[in-house]
Amino acid sequence: MILPIDPANKLSFKRFIKDGDLVIVYERHDTMKAVKVSEDGVLQNRFGAFKHSEWIGKPFGSKVLSNKGAFVYLLAPTPELWTLVLSHRTQILYIADISFVVMYLEIVPGCVVLESGTGSGSLTTSLARAVASTGHIYTFDFHEQRAASAREDFEKTGLSSLVTVGVRDIQGEGFPDEFCGRADSVFLDLPQPWLAIPSAGKMLKPDGVLCSFSPCIEQVQRSCEALKSQFTDIRTFEVLLRTYEVRQKILESCPVNEGDSIERPPRKRRQGSAEGSNGTECSSSPTVVIRPSGEARGHTGYLTFARLKCFV
Repeated sequence: MILPIDPANKLSFKRFIKDGDLVIVYERHDTMKAVKVSEDGVLQNRFGAFKHSEWIGKPFGSKVLSNKGAFVYLLAPTPELWTLVLSHRTQILYIADISFVVMYLEIVPGCVVLESGTGSGSLTTSLARAVASTGHIYTFDFHEQRAASAREDFEKTGLSSLVTVGVRDIQGEGFPDEFCGRADSVFLDLPQPWLAIPSAGKMLKPDGVLCSFSPCIEQVQRSCEALKSQFTDIRTFEVLLRTYEVRQKILESCPVNEGDSIERPPRKRRQGSAEGSNGTECSSSPTVVIRPSGEARGHTGYLTFARLKCFV
């Protein structure tokens, strides 16, 4: 479970894995898999066979061995990790955008949040953790099968008490009238969000905040036009995340000889050689090298935020 409501079952490295738990099997930073633990289950991968029975009773974060002596880590299914392993039924929001949305929508425990465009449930999972344990997320998708799959995922991750999934065309019908004036925040991930903005304004409490995610700037322009009448403090952001790789390398450093005016800079060690070009002894030492990652994501979308005007 991503967020057990029972405080006794709070996820931490002190909590032990039980039969039926969901765990994230971590091979490396780009290879992870969600697995439900069962007493007689076996995970087969390139490292060999891992018996689930040997996982039960171990704390989250444990390193476990296969029949070949290779290992993986068993991690707790946090929203951050769930985003990386869930089934992509649609394009999803990733951690950089999600964290920005949660902060700018001012979501805290106890909030009521309306979401249109459930999709794969990546954002919904983080929203549920942010409002727990007294708030609630009401999320809608026009596609019945996607909504059903999302419900199954929220059951699997233990969030069903915090998330209600509905099937509704918010662009055409708007949000249900029962939420009028009750929502602290509204999030829209729709092809034509400007069609849903009038309804979203009715759902928000005074001073409530709306966010619309759009991949194209033309969508942003039309949305901002629609926001002018009911909203203020309209701002659009594009979140670009750049990651860096940190590696340890063995570098070779040679001493300065008499007559040399400049000390030679460290260089990568050449295999089979421990001497400089003039026969001097060179020393090798481990050095941390940092460089931009080649896997960095570019543009994902634009986040437009606006605050509901208070009419007195």
